[in-house]
Amino acid sequence: MRRNISVLLSICCLFAASCGSSDEKDVAADEGQVTAAADSASQVLGFCPDSLDVKEGKVRSGQFFSTLLAELGMSQKDAYDLTMACDSVFDVKTLRVGNSYKAYSSSSLEYLVYERDRASSIVFRCRPPYEAWVYTKPVTVESRYADVTINTSLWNDMLAADVSPLLILSLSDIYAWTIDFFGLQKGDRFRVLYDEKMCDGEVLAVDTVRYAVFSHGGEDLPMIMYNQRDSGNIWWNDKGESMRKAFLKAPLQYSRISSGFSYARRHPVTRRVQPHTGVDYAAPKGTPVMTIGDGVVTSVKYEGAGGNTVRIRHNSVYSTAYLHLSKYAKGLKAGQRVRQGEVIGYVGSTGRSTGPHLDFRVWKNGTPINPLKMDSPPAEPLREEHRAAFEEQAQKCRARIDTIQARKVMLQLLENL
Repeated sequence: MRRNISVLLSICCLFAASCGSSDEKDVAADEGQVTAAADSASQVLGFCPDSLDVKEGKVRSGQFFSTLLAELGMSQKDAYDLTMACDSVFDVKTLRVGNSYKAYSSSSLEYLVYERDRASSIVFRCRPPYEAWVYTKPVTVESRYADVTINTSLWNDMLAADVSPLLILSLSDIYAWTIDFFGLQKGDRFRVLYDEKMCDGEVLAVDTVRYAVFSHGGEDLPMIMYNQRDSGNIWWNDKGESMRKAFLKAPLQYSRISSGFSYARRHPVTRRVQPHTGVDYAAPKGTPVMTIGDGVVTSVKYEGAGGNTVRIRHNSVYSTAYLHLSKYAKGLKAGQRVRQGEVIGYVGSTGRSTGPHLDFRVWKNGTPINPLKMDSPPAEPLREEHRAAFEEQAQKCRARIDTIQARKVMLQLLENL
């Protein structure tokens, strides 16, 4: 046992000496990025709360700024004067139901602190001279690494790995042209280097995804963030091809496939065996439906069994259709040009349908094709003058992941002794 521990300690020392020096400095530098907005809460609040009584509450449905102030003891005239004095700092019409507030009083209301969001509040002086100012909490930017293998669902497995589900939104945006997030399988794996904005121990946002590898069916699909500055794209695969392609993988978010592409499907309503040359995405009524690519709307109308349908011609090769919509996007009409990701309608159950879903169809040169197997060419590739810097950045990210993985292995070995 002692000999095993000695060997492991020697390995750890060699490992630390070989990859710990420069990489540790890089990691420490990344994790040390901090955006400080205040020295202390009491200083930035602009008054000392300790000497005042405090009442906490949340904005109720139907409650206005004036009625809130009245409930806290201000007269109608004083409430109006305060509203006029703070209109350049805070629009009282943006008061949101459910947001928290704290009212500080002595013999009367002195200050009101309204939590605008998790990182900032509006402070109101409720006695002359009336004024308002913004109190911003300290926000930190911290480097993170996530390693998630799909066992049940991406959402549940992210939570089980103590990773913010907000990362899903960033990954789905970046990989939208490469991965069908409705078709993730057990055993698929994400490894991601990213930054998080933190405030009071809570995740505000996933700030930047710097490197990711998605593994599926024995194939690794890496993504490297590299700013080419004048191309409008910052995410690339390992070949220097843009992660942004001509079409989105799917026309809506957070759904499941209820029926696939088939030339011999038994229709759930008629019970007849007939072709179904599209993919059905089951989703709640009202879910936004997006066009998968730039194009021109050729038709917006009710089409019998297909219900409310939108048809789009993307180019001389591809066209798409979106069936059973509950309603169309406001103002949408034939002849209108639409952009990739633009909402063109909302999920419904119009026409011959057993429940809310989107029937999505794609044609290539006039022939229906399976949307899930559609190949889409990449956008403008990385320019050659950026190739060396791009490769260097990718190598640094790969080395960092290798370092983190090796540390985990060492810790597991030590725990098993």
